[in-house]
Amino acid sequence: MLIMVARALELDQILGSFKEWVGSQGVMGPVIFAGVYAVATVLALPGVLLTIMAGAVFGSVVGVLTAIVGATVGASLCFLISRYLARESITFLLNKNEKFRRLDDLTEKNGAIIVAITRLVPLFPFNLLNYGFGLTKVPFRTYVLWSALCMLPGTILYVVGTDAIATAMRDGQIPVSLVAVVALIAVILTLVVRKAKSALKE
Repeated sequence: MLIMVARALELDQILGSFKEWVGSQGVMGPVIFAGVYAVATVLALPGVLLTIMAGAVFGSVVGVLTAIVGATVGASLCFLISRYLARESITFLLNKNEKFRRLDDLTEKNGAIIVAITRLVPLFPFNLLNYGFGLTKVPFRTYVLWSALCMLPGTILYVVGTDAIATAMRDGQIPVSLVAVVALIAVILTLVVRKAKSALKE
């Protein structure tokens, strides 16, 4: 449905215009971009396109900071919406469900580990987790901290990778330092994801 709506609204042209406009806003550009990213996250829209765009518009360092701030703020808002608008009713409905009670207790005692693992393993949809954790007993601070830390490697991979491609197309030569960073993050992320999957099984 999103693809159909995007085509009907000519979203590719809108994103192109937005990219040019936000890039011309100077210091306010990253602030505006992070705000748009946060709103898109609350609306459960895919953030990958915006993450890639951050690399193309702002480069590696500012792009990573802008994307991670936008993603973290958006994820935090989703958590708070779910926690304060839905948790009470969901808990009331499922209070007698043994599996839900066990999950609730597990997230209260091991919230940091569970947030970290589910953020790292790509089996769990980003948008679903944002609202799902608000229904658990995971402390808000724990959720925000570990979400930001565990979203960071993937954000670096997308943003720096995009910056490397854009630089290569602009200068006609491969930016070795950026490619090295992408390769290093990819290796680290692969190893961490394998470890996380193993921990998840346990």
